[in-house]
Amino acid sequence: MSDIRIAIVGFGKIAHDQHVPAIATTDGVTLVAVADPNPVTASVPHFRSLEELLREGPEIDAVALATPPQIRRAQAALALAAQKHVFLEKPPGRAISEILPLIAAAREARRSLFASWHARFAPAVEPARRLLAERKLLGATITWKEDVRKWHPGQEWIFAPGGFGVFDPGINALSILTRILPRPPFVTASTLEIPANRAAPIAVELELSDGAGLPIRASFDFRERNREIWEIHIETDKGPVSLSAGGARLLAGAEILVDAKKDSYPLLYRRFVELVRENRSDVDLSPLQLVADAFLLGRARQAESFDF
Repeated sequence: MSDIRIAIVGFGKIAHDQHVPAIATTDGVTLVAVADPNPVTASVPHFRSLEELLREGPEIDAVALATPPQIRRAQAALALAAQKHVFLEKPPGRAISEILPLIAAAREARRSLFASWHARFAPAVEPARRLLAERKLLGATITWKEDVRKWHPGQEWIFAPGGFGVFDPGINALSILTRILPRPPFVTASTLEIPANRAAPIAVELELSDGAGLPIRASFDFRERNREIWEIHIETDKGPVSLSAGGARLLAGAEILVDAKKDSYPLLYRRFVELVRENRSDVDLSPLQLVADAFLLGRARQAESFDF
């Protein structure tokens, strides 16, 4: 069976660092073009927009949308209308309601739509899910802190409406949480710290629970300059369970169960190839639902102005 010919739309840091090498090492998919309004360095033909690519570019079977979430829905709709399979970077869009028509459009076009949650493909996530299924959970704490200047240098869109602010990395933690817990979590309270000159939060405190009353606290911060922290700590009836390094490391008490390199994107592309071959979609909106509920229940607190 011939390779899936894919184009990357939005050729920024995440595309350079993750998508290109992942595609290069994944059987069944080949990068044939990129689209970005800015000048880029690429080994394949470059187009200024998805529209130009579809009109003047080489034949493609699929697109990977690595653009900001504010414009992803329109691009996905255009690609599906052109009978292309669609790989969505996380978050899949800026709102839940705009993703639902895309699911219907993919079904009607008989094309695959994949909402990728790369943190779920970290090596410790599935072992943690299996371990927690055998235990009684008593409480959970999430700490997700990093430096926005390092990971999103000069990317003003991230603090614009629909840009998610600190939820851009924080949704990674929520995507892991919704995968490893035996019961679906929901938000009970939220505090959003929003810089005076921005529209999206730079820090968030969340309280969550589940149907059994499990207490969960989450702290996200985009201002951590000294030590990046991507950790989920869960107390259980058989001792603590901790995921760290964004899901690459798993401890049960003091015992290290998993300690591996986090290399999620090749697994994402293997999953995408599988979906396309089987003509199926995979669109789980539960992490995005938690973010939406955090805004609905959020108490806004003004933080000092922020500039890159």
